[in-house]
Amino acid sequence: MPQVVRSRIRALHGPPPVAPLPHRFRSLADREAIAVLHRAAQVLLEALPELTDRLVEQLREQEPAYRTAIESDPAEIWQEVHHSLRHNVASLIQPREFREAAHRTSRWIGETRAEQGVPLDAVLHAFRMGGAMVWQDLVDETARRHPEDIRLLVHVAADVWNFVDEHCGVVAEAYRQAERRLTWRRENQQRLMTSALLDGTARIADLPDAAVMLGLPVHGRYAVLAVATARRAPHGTSQPPLTLPAGTPVLWHAGADAELAILPLGAGPVAAVPREGDADTAVTDNATAGAPVPDELASVAAEMTAPPGTRIGISSVVDGLASVGDARHLAETALRACPASGGTVLLDEHLPTALVVSSPALGTALAGRVLGPLDRLDPADRDVLIETLTAWLDSDGSAQRAGARLYCHRNTVLNRLRRFEQLTGRCLTRPSDAVEVSLALAARRLLGG
Repeated sequence: MPQVVRSRIRALHGPPPVAPLPHRFRSLADREAIAVLHRAAQVLLEALPELTDRLVEQLREQEPAYRTAIESDPAEIWQEVHHSLRHNVASLIQPREFREAAHRTSRWIGETRAEQGVPLDAVLHAFRMGGAMVWQDLVDETARRHPEDIRLLVHVAADVWNFVDEHCGVVAEAYRQAERRLTWRRENQQRLMTSALLDGTARIADLPDAAVMLGLPVHGRYAVLAVATARRAPHGTSQPPLTLPAGTPVLWHAGADAELAILPLGAGPVAAVPREGDADTAVTDNATAGAPVPDELASVAAEMTAPPGTRIGISSVVDGLASVGDARHLAETALRACPASGGTVLLDEHLPTALVVSSPALGTALAGRVLGPLDRLDPADRDVLIETLTAWLDSDGSAQRAGARLYCHRNTVLNRLRRFEQLTGRCLTRPSDAVEVSLALAARRLLGG
């Protein structure tokens, strides 16, 4: 090939200078070597079917990745090899006329093999095997018909192998581009399917395919995590917002307001499975069942780590991939029950609070009805009463422990509680009033006001 011969001649004289050199005449040996190459390559073109048969058989014997493809569709592989050899051998004779066609063929092979999952090393090995066979046939043909010209082939040996390397580069680049497209397409399909599961819009008929694509069991048990951080990671980042215990399987998805994670929990019955519907219904079902928090969720919550200020909501356990959408609503409800300063809320441990945040309008109304009389006080006075009431409830109604928390005497706590009862008309020893006060405090803390 003339252009490669020129590069070989330049290499003998060192790297080219910045300014272009004047045209150089090829030596007589180079001209004769190119003529010998063209003559032998023309013979190969005339015997192309036999050359194709030999190369296909060699691929079958020496390259396991191609053996399966040859056995499943021998005609397709034969045509591919024949097409590639025809363009590549013709390029040795007429590089300008056939170079682009040969490149297109090599690119097509690289893309096709990437889509079929044939390893890139196997594809490159196949090309080098073809190059070795073509070179050997060029030598054999010249030795058989014109043995005196064998010495001239030395002048074009580097040209032929540079040509093989050039096409290996074309194949590798096409393969990697196709692989990137396939990876993007697969990841996009996974994102869409994960989004459909979390939104509850996935069709039942699609669940088996989704299970295979995402590596999740159709009939397993699941929980969903909703995670809100002070500063969300940039779009497209693969960095999770928190660290789960080692070995915990998880599938992350970026939601509109929080990062969501599907947490597979393995097979087994679920004590209380939320029905399809909104968060209010699901929470009510679990509250009625009174199911304890599964040990695996409590263990995950205890061992995971997150940056300060991170708010984490963990749903109840649901049964089956079709119920992941319900778990997502439950996780978001648990997230709304998290304090603004951060923390982790397992929904099953905070069902009354979840009821409040599930209906913000009703929660605000309840807070206004129960705690509204306190708003007529001086803000500092009002805050002392609310702080005392909260400490008393958190201490299971013990004035002694509440006083220890507030660094005051138990009688001070009791006096403040009696004042609260006088202002609001509520009796803290009456169970129904105590429940309303507790929910009203939760509503004010989580919903504002």
